[in-house]
Amino acid sequence: MIDIKDLLQITIDREASDLHIISGIAPYLRIEGQLSPIPSEEIITPDVVNKYVKEILSSEQFDRLTVNKEIDFSLPFSQKARFRVNTYTQKGSLAIAFRKIPMEIPKIDDLGLPKLLHTFTGLKQGFILVTGPTGHGKSTTLASMLNEINEQRYTHIVTIEDPIEFVFKPVNSIISQREMGFDTHSWQIALRSTLREDPDVVLVGEMRDYETIASALTVAETGHLVFATLHTNSAAQTIDRIVDVFPEEQQEQVRLQLSNVIEVVFSMRLIPSITGKRVVAYEVMLGTSAIKTTIRDGKTHQIDNVLQTSTEVGMNTLEMSLANLVKKGKVALEVAQSYSLRPEELNRLVRSSK
Repeated sequence: MIDIKDLLQITIDREASDLHIISGIAPYLRIEGQLSPIPSEEIITPDVVNKYVKEILSSEQFDRLTVNKEIDFSLPFSQKARFRVNTYTQKGSLAIAFRKIPMEIPKIDDLGLPKLLHTFTGLKQGFILVTGPTGHGKSTTLASMLNEINEQRYTHIVTIEDPIEFVFKPVNSIISQREMGFDTHSWQIALRSTLREDPDVVLVGEMRDYETIASALTVAETGHLVFATLHTNSAAQTIDRIVDVFPEEQQEQVRLQLSNVIEVVFSMRLIPSITGKRVVAYEVMLGTSAIKTTIRDGKTHQIDNVLQTSTEVGMNTLEMSLANLVKKGKVALEVAQSYSLRPEELNRLVRSSK
């Protein structure tokens, strides 16, 4: 059976984003969003998976895996990449999912992201949310923005991650990266402690629950620039998700807090293009007075209308971005429709552009 290090090297060499090790099948790679087995590799047995797990976990991590049935951690590998790893149990046997993290942090422009994002790296305070499904570039986008701050400003950047993904090398800023379970045991405590660490910029790897969201809002309210992610599909859904995690009697206050600090919600997708490579489609909601009023008044159903009528300041809906990709011949209409939240609106925009 092939060595785990060789499988990780294949993942890098074939420019895959993910490697899956599951007993009963061959190893699988995800390349440009598509899963496929590694040719010529034999089926992996539970004993082989167990061997791989013991090679990549410390004894303390293995004990946590035994108790919790799953564990997240980061794995240094080579000069070209490291891996975010989730080891879990399925059908009574262990499995491993590796996500490749490049060592070099890409630039905003190199990722095909809108130039508007450069604007937000110069902010002194506020709340910046990057949202979208798993595996669609949220972490890379955040890393590119944080590294631009690192290169251009003299700040203290504090990240709280589970686990640490991109490793930042200080340029003009100083950077403290904290990993859940290794450097801290609680998102809430880590965020509270952050206020005593003289930060200018704070990254919350993922806002998962009420306590984390409440703490992140507090950090933003106290005059810091806060970056965070959510697994939501649109700006309106993002605002609703944040408000809805709070008890009903607190929601009015949370809407007020959020309206005061929100700077941008950037919702993104990586869409298969006609050439086979993936391209970015995105929705942008800026914290204008109209948006802040909409959030404060609890009228999130009006956000899409504001986005559609505010293109002159840089806002747009996902459908506008998809229609633009179709118009430029980069993405097939059928593919764009499959990623659209409102296919009828997408069809209307494509027809009107002809």
